Amino acid sequence: MRVVFLGTPPDAVPPLRALHARGHDIALVVTQPDRRRSRRGGDEPSPVKVAARELGLEVRTPTKAGEVAEEVAATGATFGVVVAFGQLLPTRLLDALPHGFVNVHFSLLPRWRGAAPVERAILAGDAETGVCIMRIEAGLDTGPVYARRATPIGPDETAGELRARLVELGTELLVETLPSVPETVPVEQTGEPTYAEKLTVDEFRLDPARPATDLARLVRAGNPRPGAWCTVDGKRVKVMRAHAIDTVPAGASPGTLRGGALVTSAGSLVLEEVQPEGRRAMPARAWLGGLRADGPVTVT
Repeated sequence: MRVVFLGTPPDAVPPLRALHARGHDIALVVTQPDRRRSRRGGDEPSPVKVAARELGLEVRTPTKAGEVAEEVAATGATFGVVVAFGQLLPTRLLDALPHGFVNVHFSLLPRWRGAAPVERAILAGDAETGVCIMRIEAGLDTGPVYARRATPIGPDETAGELRARLVELGTELLVETLPSVPETVPVEQTGEPTYAEKLTVDEFRLDPARPATDLARLVRAGNPRPGAWCTVDGKRVKVMRAHAIDTVPAGASPGTLRGGALVTSAGSLVLEEVQPEGRRAMPARAWLGGLRADGPVTVT
């Protein structure tokens, strides 16, 4: 099938490569403009742009997606495929192809429409999530669904680990579903929608006034980005891995480190891996061993 592909981050590369490997004619790849993607160096192409060039595909990098509407229409593609493109598509672009655009969305719609469905599912304590292949409408992830597939969320699974599984699952489902899209009537979403708002750094602060189980979910959802964090001796420390236990050392106060764990209002958060400010991630035991304190260490 002749398609246009829109995507930007590493998550969008496996679907692009899979479509190409299956012999689909990718008429055009649209991705975000080159940007500074790390603290060092200048502007860099998106991972999708790099992959598209390797595959010998035409690439466009508009500042706004609507800028390429006429060029997309001129490709003669049947429809577009969107995976984590990073912009809402305007109506004039959605109308540019005869069968519109399909999107690979990493949740079981209508639960977790929006920007951060993987992290929000973990933060909410959801037992499962999944992938939907949906038709894009002008609203935020409101379109009808062609296919969906569910998967359980592991009790210790981080957002990065879960996302990697969902990318693999979504790629398989996309390749299976794509040939039938022009003849399929997608199913309207039913149920109460929830919204996956963008993540902020502040909401990942490990507040010891909250239960340890809540903080453990923060750690999982924040790994790898933006990272759950706390302040020790005036310096920020990211907690990359940790788990909650019900017990609290006798006489310990919430907000102190005791026996390798952060004491909270309900239970303790046992630290496993941390990243001190300006340093690489390391085992929590090594970091704790380097702290010089005569008494309990206070966490803020």
